[in-house]
Amino acid sequence: MALETEMRFGDGTSPNAKGSSQSAESTWDQKEMPFTEHLRELRSRLLISVATVGAIAVLAFWPSQYVIKWMTQAYFPGITLNAFGPADVILTELKFSVVAGIVIGLPMLFYQIWMFVVPAIHPRTRRMVYAFIAPSLILAIAGIAFAHFEVLPRVVHALLGITNEIATPTFGIASTLDFVMILLAIFAVIFQLPIVLIGLARLGIVNGRWLGKYRRHAFFAMLVASGIAAPDGSPLTMALLAVPMYVLYEASIWVIFVFEKSWSKN
Repeated sequence: MALETEMRFGDGTSPNAKGSSQSAESTWDQKEMPFTEHLRELRSRLLISVATVGAIAVLAFWPSQYVIKWMTQAYFPGITLNAFGPADVILTELKFSVVAGIVIGLPMLFYQIWMFVVPAIHPRTRRMVYAFIAPSLILAIAGIAFAHFEVLPRVVHALLGITNEIATPTFGIASTLDFVMILLAIFAVIFQLPIVLIGLARLGIVNGRWLGKYRRHAFFAMLVASGIAAPDGSPLTMALLAVPMYVLYEASIWVIFVFEKSWSKN
């Protein structure tokens, strides 16, 4: 009776098992599809996305008036917002409803985008994307919370102080709500910086040493970007945009330093 012996690697897997896992990644499902088939799939996924945003916007239209009142009291206490046209309030509520539809519908929108592009993405990259989903959502919520509790009260207070020195503040509901939503969206995006930098490092495009070498250039670029992105153009808003970006940049460098050795082994 012949005894069969099986060679194993240091991690406990057999050569056949490791070879099969490598061949599974080498034969990933990169499907060839005709151009017209791609267009049909894109159209169906766009229709699903638009229908999702539209349905949520319809449901959010009626509650939007109460949310707008709450935002006005939270960020502009004692200020009466004005409508400068007969349709200003309706258009503002409609705009708010569409934005709510996009924000609440983001999971479905991202899912449709992901399902459209995933056949062309290597399985190893897919696993990295899956690992970044939860941190990305947490950072987006943290950015919105930072804007809500720290940025908007300070910026509004400073702007009101400047305005009261030379004019009587009379704010329109449309422009005021645009200002608030833009700032909230900007900070949700700014707080994605660690995801971008760590993702680039994970792919081998950048590393911690390179990011540390060019931190001064990065800080200058952040100042320029803050000046462009600041909806009111005030130095305070620029500082409140630039400083969190730089803190997140430095934190990303430390995270990359901790993990890049283990990444290089994979």
